[in-house]
Amino acid sequence: MDEEYLRLLSIINNDKNLSQRGLSSKADISIGKINNMIKNLMEEEYVYVEKSGKRLSYMLSDDGISLLEASFKDNHLKKIILHEGGKKVIKQAVILAAGEREEFNVPVGMLPLPDETIIERVLDILEMNGIKDVIMVTGYKSEHYEEIAKSRGIKIVQNPKYKWTGTMPSLACAKDFIKDDFLLIESDLIFEDRVIEAVIKAKKRDLVVITNESGSGDEAFVEIRKGHLFKMSKDKHQLNKIDGEMIGVSKISLDVFNKMLEEFKYNTNPYLNYEYSLLDVSRNYDIGYLKLDDIIWGEVDNREHYEKVTKRIYPRIKRRENQAKEANIKASIVEALDIDEDEISNIIPSGGMTNKNYKVDIKDETYVLRIAGAGTDDMINRIEEKKNSILASSLNIDTEILCLDEVSGLKIAKFIKNAETLTGESSKKEENMKLTTGILKKLHRSGLKFENTFDVFEKIELYEKLLEKAKGKNYEDYYEVKEKVMKLQNMLKDLDVEILASHNDTVPENFVKNEERIYLIDWEYSGMNDPMWDLAAHSLECNFSKKDEELFLNIYFDGEPEEKFKKRVLIYQICQDFLWATWTNIKEAKGDDFGSYGIDRYNRAKKNLELI
Repeated sequence: MDEEYLRLLSIINNDKNLSQRGLSSKADISIGKINNMIKNLMEEEYVYVEKSGKRLSYMLSDDGISLLEASFKDNHLKKIILHEGGKKVIKQAVILAAGEREEFNVPVGMLPLPDETIIERVLDILEMNGIKDVIMVTGYKSEHYEEIAKSRGIKIVQNPKYKWTGTMPSLACAKDFIKDDFLLIESDLIFEDRVIEAVIKAKKRDLVVITNESGSGDEAFVEIRKGHLFKMSKDKHQLNKIDGEMIGVSKISLDVFNKMLEEFKYNTNPYLNYEYSLLDVSRNYDIGYLKLDDIIWGEVDNREHYEKVTKRIYPRIKRRENQAKEANIKASIVEALDIDEDEISNIIPSGGMTNKNYKVDIKDETYVLRIAGAGTDDMINRIEEKKNSILASSLNIDTEILCLDEVSGLKIAKFIKNAETLTGESSKKEENMKLTTGILKKLHRSGLKFENTFDVFEKIELYEKLLEKAKGKNYEDYYEVKEKVMKLQNMLKDLDVEILASHNDTVPENFVKNEERIYLIDWEYSGMNDPMWDLAAHSLECNFSKKDEELFLNIYFDGEPEEKFKKRVLIYQICQDFLWATWTNIKEAKGDDFGSYGIDRYNRAKKNLELI
């Protein structure tokens, strides 16, 4: 094809948003000629047009990319850009853990650090960044990973030939489970948690992480040219210049992974490592890099490395991470409250699973800081939470709230001194039932008007869509059971339902008492609802027996409740079990493992449907 046409294809590939005038300017060709050239390219089906409103975007077809690829074969400094968009959200990671180290009788990933094993640290960092879909390729003593895989919902894929293969055959073992862009991590690494955050935030969809030379003796040196991965070798003599060394963390798009697999089809060297397969692909395609100069990291290839990691590298990493975490927390508080940093002190972790909580002193007063967990925004409307929390605080139901950011989910609330958080068991005490029913009645009878409504039947439809989005699966008879559950909506119409301000998440842990009173905290699911929902939820979540529930309802109603109230409680218990079973499936589709929790609630919902 004519050189001008190839240059035009290259310009379109680099910037899909250029107008014909922009293409004319970039190619230094008249706009009239550009118009004719584009028509010809479209007729030959090398280029097509996408419309977005009034904007036209010129895109290369697969044939156009193939044509451009052929033209670049003899010039490795020109790279084909496979991706039309910018960065993509990463939800999956692959950990290569098949190798054997002769000095250890367990896989390297299972070697202990002062607080956890090497692999647990990697998994914690991934989860902290919202990545729970993890594939681990194992080989040597794979059984050591089984327990952690089960508890964390990790997919184990075995490389039966691990003794005689490199890392590329191991990576290829995972091909049936890789469905999108992913992080690739070697299991013998320890590194600062900010590495993964930086990789995820980087715009490039294909990159290797490099850093300054470590002098470890097993470095994979990298040469970069024009922003692309150009050369890689463990022999310094083969590179014109050394831009850094790979640390063993990469981000790989599905497109590039498929190119790696295409190259691997013709492989006759079983000891090929994945980084050299990636280098092969980089001859024609854009593989970038992320250089992190001042990063603390290490790898464990032998006993000497392990001693260095545990005694020197890991303590340095923890000190730096703790300093960075405290600095980030202080910065968040300063921004939220517009105060000086020196007014903040004594930041202490205070538990939390989905969210991270800290006890912190601000201006000589103690508060609880909540940092919202990754991936919570799909199910929680922070704007509604903020409005409802402020209303609850104004009624003195919840503690005083200094700040609740509806974008980030950051929340700062007054610390409850001498507090006791209720448990399912302690909630069964009559004295505590009087406290919990008392504060619930205060809420339900307050006359508060939340702007949002919590409708369980709408939530069922929403969670069903979220499960589909997460590529999870419903139970086998889900739609049959759902039909019965949805019919309960009509039954409620005949039971005098009254819609009032409700908390909607009355787990025992959301009731906190001290010597003076009880508080109802965490309003993430709050909204207008039938108050019987709160009673039904508290009974279920505390695992009340029939007698416990009878006493609880009698205290709330100051006597025997009418039959319609009991029936509404039962209906909502069915709805809750059904809804939270789907919630569990969503979480497990994202990598969590709840054991039998979901199916147990689902089966209880089916059993209770027989009582209606």
